Amino acid sequence: MQNQGEETPRTKRGIVRRTRGARRGPVSRLVSPSDLGEVLKPFVFLDLFEIEPTTPARFGLHPHSGIATLTALVEGEMHFSDRHGSPASLRAGGTEWMMAGGGVWHGSALTSPASAKGFQLWVALPPGLEDAPSEEFFLKPDDNPVIGPARVLLGAYQGTAARIAALSAMTYLHVTLSAGERWTFVPPKDHDVAWAAVHAGALDAGEALAAGELAVFADGDGEIVFRATEACGFVLGSAVRHPYPLVLGDYSVHTNAASLAKGETRIEELGRELRRAGRLG
Repeated sequence: MQNQGEETPRTKRGIVRRTRGARRGPVSRLVSPSDLGEVLKPFVFLDLFEIEPTTPARFGLHPHSGIATLTALVEGEMHFSDRHGSPASLRAGGTEWMMAGGGVWHGSALTSPASAKGFQLWVALPPGLEDAPSEEFFLKPDDNPVIGPARVLLGAYQGTAARIAALSAMTYLHVTLSAGERWTFVPPKDHDVAWAAVHAGALDAGEALAAGELAVFADGDGEIVFRATEACGFVLGSAVRHPYPLVLGDYSVHTNAASLAKGETRIEELGRELRRAGRLG
């Protein structure tokens, strides 16, 4: 019998969906806005990329609006150009944050002196921020705080806050476990969305998961227990579900048609500026 004032124990959550996504070249698309993004929103897009030094990945200038992206490098090092054409780099543990807001163009040629692996996450923005000015910055590995086996990339966990404030109620972690290590994720209260994507090794989260797989957990704010069956690394997201529809453009996600139209108009304006500057064909 539960005593008055005691908190009700949280129910453990099992896996309800899993995927390896679709692979194209060095990129595995695990989530997109038109499929699992509807289930996991505000997390609407997730790519796992693996770049070899002999096959650099090139992404031409392209637009976004209504979303923010977080690129997290989990292995290796990458050198590329930022959205202004200036040189930039990431080392393992570092992140690039880009809030497209009301519209932005970006693109790069990614190169590495060795192999590099990481994730690019899209987050749907709430009203107000989906039309805000764009911003971009880079964080070094030491800028992303660590609690236990987890590096806090976005939001906060167990009182440890990321340098990047969450734009809505969400947490995004990169977790590294040794073989045989057990770790329990206790989500912040009311976070009813949760998922994990493995980039190395293997683990058990009620079911076996291997590198390259993404698992969606049952709705609710219950805990999730992970046990590494071999040394492993994975990213994990949890959030209060985005309460807005996903209104999609070719490169954009908004909460309503009027905001999407505004973002697409801004994208066209920026495109004309880039053409005048000779940066866009």
